[in-house]
Order: sequence, then C-alpha cells, then structure tokens
Amino acid sequence: MRVVPAWPSRALSRRQFLRAVGCSTLAAGFGFPSAHALEDSAAPPLFDEIPSSKSRITWTHTAGLSPQMYLPETVGAGCAFFDYDNDGWMDIYLVNSGPCDFYRPASPLRNALYKNNRDGTFTDVTLKAGVPGNAYGMGATVGDYDGDGLPDLYLTQYANSILYHNNGDGTFTDVTAKAGVACPGWATSAVWFDYDNDGRLDLFVCRFADYRKEKNVFCGGHGPGERYYCKPNVYKPMPSWLFHNNGDGTFTDVSHESGIAASLGKAWGVVAADVNNDGLMDLFVGNDTAPNFLLMNQGKGRFMDNGVLAGVAYDPFGAARSGMGVDAADFNQDGWIDLFVANVDHEMYSLYRNNKDGTFVDEAIHTPIGSTTHLMSGWGLKFFDYDNDGDIDLVIADGHPDLTIQAHHPELRYLEPMLLFCRANGEWENVSPKGGRAFQQPIAGRGLALGDYNNDGAVDVLVSTNNGAPVLLRNNAARGSHWLGIKLVGTKSNVDAVGAKVTWRSGTFQRHRTKVGGGSYLSSHDPRMVLGLGHRTTIDWVEVEWPKPGGTKQRFTGMPVDRYITLTEGHSGWK
Repeated sequence: MRVVPAWPSRALSRRQFLRAVGCSTLAAGFGFPSAHALEDSAAPPLFDEIPSSKSRITWTHTAGLSPQMYLPETVGAGCAFFDYDNDGWMDIYLVNSGPCDFYRPASPLRNALYKNNRDGTFTDVTLKAGVPGNAYGMGATVGDYDGDGLPDLYLTQYANSILYHNNGDGTFTDVTAKAGVACPGWATSAVWFDYDNDGRLDLFVCRFADYRKEKNVFCGGHGPGERYYCKPNVYKPMPSWLFHNNGDGTFTDVSHESGIAASLGKAWGVVAADVNNDGLMDLFVGNDTAPNFLLMNQGKGRFMDNGVLAGVAYDPFGAARSGMGVDAADFNQDGWIDLFVANVDHEMYSLYRNNKDGTFVDEAIHTPIGSTTHLMSGWGLKFFDYDNDGDIDLVIADGHPDLTIQAHHPELRYLEPMLLFCRANGEWENVSPKGGRAFQQPIAGRGLALGDYNNDGAVDVLVSTNNGAPVLLRNNAARGSHWLGIKLVGTKSNVDAVGAKVTWRSGTFQRHRTKVGGGSYLSSHDPRMVLGLGHRTTIDWVEVEWPKPGGTKQRFTGMPVDRYITLTEGHSGWK
C-alpha cells in the first residue's frame, strides 16, 4: 500500500467538516451551502488510504503476467471482509493467483487471511487457519451455509473452486469434495442466497468462457509490443452453476433443471435481489461481450432470463457490452430494486432504474456517472451510504484489462482512479475529487469489498489490485453523522437474512434498505447493515421484514445509536 500524508493536526469544527465532506443534503440539513460550493483545504479527505506500515498488511497480489497474455492474468483478483472468528471485528481475506495449466509460480503463492487486532492493525493467520487456496484464484464469497453461526468461505478459481468450512476454532476444513461444489472450469464471482425459500443458503457461481491453456487465442500483431490481451468475444460462452443446499453439508447441481444452464454467458459479476417484489430472490449477472442476464425466479426451482425484455441485456443500439461488476439497491427509495453494472471504455457504466413493470431504464447518460465513465473500465463496485446521511451513494474501482491499451489507444489508460458518487436531493454528484489519494492516484483496481473494520459506524473500503498491493481506505466522511449498525440473524429464514428489508424512522425521517446477496466483483462484504441518521440523535424504530419462509415483519424500539446491535428473527428485543 502506498504511504499517504497524515491527518491534519488541528481539530475541525463540525461546520468545517460538513462543508468539506458532506453531500448537499447533509450540508443543507444544517443550513450550510452544498459541499461542492465550499472547500476547506485543511479538511481531511473523505477516505484515508492506510499504508501497510500502519495496517501491517504486507501481502501483494501476483498475477503471473506472461508474454503469452493468458486472459486470467489480467482480470483478478477479489477480496473480502468477514468476521471469521466471531469476535465482532471484520477480518480481511485476499485472493491470489496460483498454479494451473498456464502458470507455474517460481515460488509458492497463497491467499491471505488477516485477523483484525482491533487496533487498526492485522495479523496474517492464513496458514494457521488453513485457507491458502490451491489454484489460480479469482474471488471469495462468504456465507453460513450450514447455519451453525460461523461464516464459511467459498473461493472461485481456475480451474477448480474450494469450499472452506469454518470449524469455529480459528481453522477451516476443505469440504469441496463432500459438498460437491468444485466447479471445474473458470469460476469468477459467486453468491450465497436462498432461491427456494427453504431457509438454507444456496450457491450460484458465475462461469466465464470455455478456457484452458491450449485454447488461448493470439490477439494483436507479431512485432515487439504489438500483442495485447484479447477481448473476450473470441471465446465461447458457457453456462453458470446453481447448487441447491441439501441441508446435510452437501449440495446438488441444479443448473439444468432450474433453467440456469440454458443461458450461456461470460459472467463476471452477480448480485441476488428480489427485483419484482414477489418474495423470490432473482439474479442479475454481468456478462462480458455477451448479453447480461436478469434471471427471474419463477418459483418451484425455476429461473427465466428476462434480460432482453427488461432492457438490461444490451446497450440502446442492441449490442452486448462488457458487463463486469454489478450491484442492486433501491437508490431512489421508491420501493423497487434498481441495478448497476460497470462496463469497459467507450461503453459507459449502466445505472438501471426499475420501472416497476418488469422493465428498467438506463439513467447513466443523464447523470455524471455517464460522462465520467465514458473512457473508463469498472470492476468492483457497491451502493452504500458513505456519509451516513441515509441516502445511497456509489463507489467504483476502475482499471483497464489490457496492460498495453495506451499504446493502441492514447486516450485510455491501464491504471485508473477510483470513483465516488454521492446522491443528494435526487441527483448524483461526482465527489471523487474530495475522496482522497485513492480517488486521484490511478490503480489497476479489480475487487472491492465494504466493511467497517474499526467499528466506528463509518463503512470502510478494501480494493484489490491486479499484480499489486491491496488498498485499504478508512472512512472519514461519516464521522459527522449518527448511525445504528445491525446484525440480522434469521431463524426460520436463512441465518444470514439475505433478502431482508429494513426500514428505520427518526421523527419525519424514514429510509429503507434491502440486504442483497453478493454484488461487486469477485468480492464479499461485511454482513452488518449501517443505518444512517445524519444529524439525528435518536431512532424511533427499526422494522425488519424477514425473508421467507419466515416472511414476518418485526418492529424494534428503544434502541441506542452509534453502536452495533443484533436483531434475531422471532425475538422481541435486541442485544
């Protein structure tokens, strides 16, 4: 990680802080001018990049870049925030490459699990925990698939994936063979979600193209420096996988009978969310040079791809874009889930507003998101409330997939800065210039995970870079706001409460969030939800609509603010 300047030594007044970092709505709530109208050079950035000398995270990603330019070399890898030891503090997992048919590392490589020391530092416990990975790593997804209260870890890899079961003593066991989820092939992102509402987490795994060493395609010229990484349209699309949780530690591959295998793609990112409010979890999948999928859950174990009819499969001219990272959230608070997907240069990223009739409209071109991303390539991303004002914002990690792109297209760059968009008064604002060094210094961004690693209620960001060190960003922007953090525990519904809808009220202020499954690219997030209150110092109530098979609504009152609590399905109180 790069060394960054220290925080300013003098304390900031509340007014100075809000002027410098708040969205328009937050500033207006205190009677101040909008954030973009006022600048204070002494104010801290919205996010501080934490150097390795402070975090003690010294691991770096090794891509194994080669003259043959095998495509997997340039697209990884992912990362995760998860509390593997259930001590209430987010730990970090980082995915590396490894041995496969096209790559034999000169020295052994492994992934990294870093335990949170609760003081801003981390300790590498990978070998003790037994989670090093064993192939060319892609992504990480976390879910308690057996309902024992311990988060388990699924790693997507080329050419086989791994399921690590959490033993509860700081160690994990590779149970891939028993579980039946090896996924031979090139797996990318994955998501845990309960597609059949039986209370158990099932597993969807994205598959990229039909790929192996002997199928590597030569792209470019034969002169020095003329070869480049191929655009994926030269590779054959493949079906993704869906595994049903049998409740006994095993899974059944239901890709064909569910209809999932009928859709051939080159899948990078996936998010699970109920986009039509029918109580069934659907899947939005970003495909590269193939139409995106909107896999609508029909019930009774069946899915149908409605991407074309919904308007999310192609661009307005009927061409498939290069869909990579995806996410879902009700950003306009109208009660319907909206979608986002990042693409490559000259395509713009797509911000899909839900029309409430099974269709979506891409609003990106009418916002700063469209103009800002026209010449960029996006990967990891997430909707979240970075300043805890209650409104949904958006963070994106960027970087072109081709190391040589500038030689062929001088207007483009391989390394690109991150992006941060604030939503205020119903409009999107590009606040990246206030974001800090990571939003100015170009990187080869890939995976992106959200998590509050220091438990201050300000959600932090972890970004993995291709062939480089991870970037850990500490959130400064939310420290002027109040909040309530909640951990949801399902009893009748899935234990991780994926699919739950949470509504909270403070006086006349009311907001809601849905706990989606997955999102981003190759990455997994802090499972806790942070409910932003802005300047409000009390919260009247929180209502949780639990996923099926429970499906009931519970209202909780008498809760504190500025701390984390646990809400359990069927229990009247909080703890």
